[in-house]
Amino acid sequence: MEDILKTFLIGTFFGTFGTTIGGIIGVNIKNNSNRFLGFILSFASGLMMAIICFDLIPEALQISNIYAILLGIILGIITMIICDLIVQKKINKKSNMKSLLKVGIVVSIGLALHNIPEGLAIGTGFHASLELGLSLAIAIALHDIPEGISMAVPMKSGGMKKSKIIMYVIGSGLTTGIGALIGHFLGEISQTIIAISLSFAAGAMIYIVSGELIPEANNMYKGRIVSLGNILGLLLGIFVLNII
Repeated sequence: MEDILKTFLIGTFFGTFGTTIGGIIGVNIKNNSNRFLGFILSFASGLMMAIICFDLIPEALQISNIYAILLGIILGIITMIICDLIVQKKINKKSNMKSLLKVGIVVSIGLALHNIPEGLAIGTGFHASLELGLSLAIAIALHDIPEGISMAVPMKSGGMKKSKIIMYVIGSGLTTGIGALIGHFLGEISQTIIAISLSFAAGAMIYIVSGELIPEANNMYKGRIVSLGNILGLLLGIFVLNII
């Protein structure tokens, strides 16, 4: 019972810490240009790719076979496609919303959804090893900072109050704790389940990066700064994952 509570609290803390810091920075930032937001989104995608390529998939491959990993990745992608369709359908019903405010809310819902598999990665990561669990938790918290900024900036530009923005930001991070709890229970079953859970998180992140963050970053600003943001995020992710 103590381990379950510890996993939940760790997932919740690291899930809300990064996004909250990012949200606080976002509501106090004066630069609301498309160039800046495009950079932030691409930077976040680079960090996520580092987690996928240098932690989640390699660790999964060490404890199971390629078929289990591919199954997990496919399930993660399919789950996020379904979530994306549901969210888009609900958003389309509120056509009177300010465009920038709507972008911020869409980002917050998307982050809340993909924070579940991030929490799953933390929970199953701790089952695989303490080092993996901590590295994933810290790396996820770090990459949640620019995501928190990318959520808060359009909300602020759309006229939402700072206090309400912070509430949205914190709420989106709470689902990481739920995911960590699920990951803990799944990890009790077998090594194969741990591998599928890790690759499921990888698949969900792959969809968020390729289907949401990168296209949105390119829509925000078509320039070299977006590519540089992605590269910097990837390099920082590799650095963080190798020093902790």
